Amino acid sequence: MYKVLFILVVAAVVVMRRGEAQLRENFYSSSCPNVETIVLQAVNNKLAQTQTFTPIPATLRLLLHDCFVEGCDASILIASPNGDAEKDAPDNISLAGDGFDTVVKAKQAVEAQCPGVVSCADILVIAARDVVVLAGGPSFSVELGRRDGLISEASLVAGNLPEPTDDVNTLDALFAKNNLSQLDMVALSGAHTIGVSHCTRFANRLYSFTPSNPIDPSLNPSYAQQLMQECPQNVDPQIAVSMDSVTPTIFDNVYYQNLVGGKGMFTSDQVLFTNPTTQPTVTDFAGNPSHFNAAFITAMRKLGRVGVKTGNQGEIRRDCNTFNS
Repeated sequence: MYKVLFILVVAAVVVMRRGEAQLRENFYSSSCPNVETIVLQAVNNKLAQTQTFTPIPATLRLLLHDCFVEGCDASILIASPNGDAEKDAPDNISLAGDGFDTVVKAKQAVEAQCPGVVSCADILVIAARDVVVLAGGPSFSVELGRRDGLISEASLVAGNLPEPTDDVNTLDALFAKNNLSQLDMVALSGAHTIGVSHCTRFANRLYSFTPSNPIDPSLNPSYAQQLMQECPQNVDPQIAVSMDSVTPTIFDNVYYQNLVGGKGMFTSDQVLFTNPTTQPTVTDFAGNPSHFNAAFITAMRKLGRVGVKTGNQGEIRRDCNTFNS
């Protein structure tokens, strides 16, 4: 009996160290009860100011890139004068500035009403949920109570983020390292239903896949031709195209329908359908948007718990771009 109790106590301590037990939906009910309304208004203001769709996928993408390196602690937002912060790593260079600016502006709005109370990490989680909803995706409650991290180093990024050339085994291992299942991985991949990618991220599938097959045979031939027209060889590296060519500004399950039709932009997208372990989930999500939405909500809530800092850990930054001291 004592052994069982000891195991339970140890397990509880591990959970507390992760901080998950201290996250809750009503965390700011007394200290900043209107925080979610303030953030939503700031996100809407950003969209009105830019008059583009870019802030929506940019903000959503920012969350995973933050959480997979040092946990969900807003370390991705730190700006370094030496160019050696997390955001400066090669895998993060392509992150759109509108995502960063959305969170910074939301933080400024929150600080105006609740100074020194709400972390940048929590604001990013709220904003990521809001942009999903604004793009037509499902709404869901978010757990709050994170603290901002005190470390942001470019050297910590390599090997911790999904790559466009990853296979299912590699993706499974990367997500499992963050307590996310294969189902969570497939659901979170659905975020590629909105946003764009630079041609250089998938050009190998069009021009240099193998010596005998320059074009990836898993690509739908008409889709391959479409991509080659939009991304000719030696194209300007700044050129970007929509990851979902059918409904690029709507958060829906068309991404999975595209995979079934051989129209996944990245290798890491298309393998979700060609691999027999993930194909049934892709097929299910392609035909049942409610199943995708439910799995995506679960995965997003789990993603938001990755490596969080709570209690006395970290800090509540005054400015999302810099540490307090």
